[in-house]
Amino acid sequence: MKIVFAGSPSFAVPALESLIKANKNVVAVFTQPDKPTGRKQVLTPTPVKSCALSNNLPVYDFKKIRENVEAVKALGADIMITCAYGQILTQEVLDCFPGGVWNIHASLLPKFRGASPIQSSILSGETHTGVTIMKTELEIDTGDILLVKRTEIGNMTCGELTEKLSLLGAEAAVEAVELLQSGNAQLMLQDDAKATYCKKINKEDGKIDFSAKTAHIRGLIKAFSPQPAAFCHFGGAVLNILNAELSGEDFAGKAGEVVKADKHGLFVKCGDGTLEITELQLSGGKVMKAKDFVNGRKIKVGDFLD
Repeated sequence: MKIVFAGSPSFAVPALESLIKANKNVVAVFTQPDKPTGRKQVLTPTPVKSCALSNNLPVYDFKKIRENVEAVKALGADIMITCAYGQILTQEVLDCFPGGVWNIHASLLPKFRGASPIQSSILSGETHTGVTIMKTELEIDTGDILLVKRTEIGNMTCGELTEKLSLLGAEAAVEAVELLQSGNAQLMLQDDAKATYCKKINKEDGKIDFSAKTAHIRGLIKAFSPQPAAFCHFGGAVLNILNAELSGEDFAGKAGEVVKADKHGLFVKCGDGTLEITELQLSGGKVMKAKDFVNGRKIKVGDFLD
């Protein structure tokens, strides 16, 4: 079975690496074009492209895959596995693969169809999430399900959960190919009545309202960590909050008020309790533990975060 792999960010790299390691017949890799990055705007390949080149695989970085259908068809591949590729596939592209196009999606479909499934699972207070391998259709994330892998969310930030789901997706990719090769794949229809949708998140969505419930604020902070980062203001500067936990203690005070600041950490009053901030970053500064921020910045009880 000839396989094309399509992906772009680092999230997709373990899936490609696993397919290569499992000796699956990856004949080509599709990815997004190189982009300028950094202050010097150096033209930089995607992580998937770098991985493919290091494994001597042919790479196609079409600006628009829909305008290169003949090149795709000429590869003669049976299936395509996609993972955060970043381009919408037309029916003409889907038709190039007689065995189907199969996407690695980072949620338990039909929950959290769309652009931000990992962040949304944390924001919604889910206890579990996972990856779903589904058959790609023209509508977004609506295709039949080939397999699902679940995991607990626990206390993880988005960054930590993304890394775990990336590895889980790698396992799922190999299993999916083996199921398709065996000819015994059993597909499950998605229940559209249970579908939820999530949009792309923006930096401004991470503004913290300390009058909200502590559980909501904690979820927001973890969902936006490390990027684009939940934030508030302190002393006229932007303060990114990268991790926080519910406090076992409660204090009198107003929303946003620092109610405890010592060698143990930084505690802020919220709408229904107290939040312990554990990791933060002042705009333009380095990431640090909250207790170090307390020591170095002299933040004190009675100060306000807004």
